[in-house]
Amino acid sequence: MTALDDTTAMASASPSIGSPVLDGSAVARSISKTLPRSISDVIRARLEAANAPYLANDNIADHLKPGELELLQQEVTDKVRDLLRSLVIDIERDHNTEETAERVAKMYLQEVFKGRYLQQPKIASFPNVKNLDEIYTVGPITVRSACSHHLVPILGNCWIGIKPGSSVIGLSKFARVADWVFSRPHIQEEAVMILADEIERLCEPKGLAILVKAQHYCMKWRGVKEPQTSMVNSVVRGDFRHDPSLKAEFFELVKQQESMLG
Repeated sequence: MTALDDTTAMASASPSIGSPVLDGSAVARSISKTLPRSISDVIRARLEAANAPYLANDNIADHLKPGELELLQQEVTDKVRDLLRSLVIDIERDHNTEETAERVAKMYLQEVFKGRYLQQPKIASFPNVKNLDEIYTVGPITVRSACSHHLVPILGNCWIGIKPGSSVIGLSKFARVADWVFSRPHIQEEAVMILADEIERLCEPKGLAILVKAQHYCMKWRGVKEPQTSMVNSVVRGDFRHDPSLKAEFFELVKQQESMLG
């Protein structure tokens, strides 16, 4: 008899005089002690022991051990398979959805939410030996994310304005950091702030401005179904915040870049 059968038998048998009576919660606790913990439970316990946040748009790469991401992907695969069955889809005989669970799990962990599970790309900074102090902008950078409310796409463009400080990073590195930050479940307002924090940490600019224009499929595909609606928001820090002319120059440069690209 297995531990599960033994516990079930204990719960269903009529108690003898003087024997303890097991209620449902006690049975559940007894069963849970005999079952192995899932890899997500192991990672979650490690995060909570370290008092580390694991909100939808947090990065948890520092708390993953080698091989755990692969195990987590398998667990997610199994959960997605259960979801499809609960949607009454015959995944055993439907050739279109036979491997959907594997595709979805790989998509979430290795692509659209990779910014949660992977370390930040290596970004080398260089000393600003020429003491550059004129602003420059980079963009449009394509950003892809997902609404943390419905897990449907957010697609848009990002512009980054820099007034250099003591160090600089290569132009392509802004795109790499933006992709890493946005590849998580987000609301757009928080995504822009997280990106600003990362860029400030990488190159300590005297001024930083970020503008994001994006379309949200939680409004286009469902809900109010407004196909032309977009969201625009910005963050300005340092000299861009304190100097209105500098801020105006950034937005004018963005307008010129948009015009040049048609």
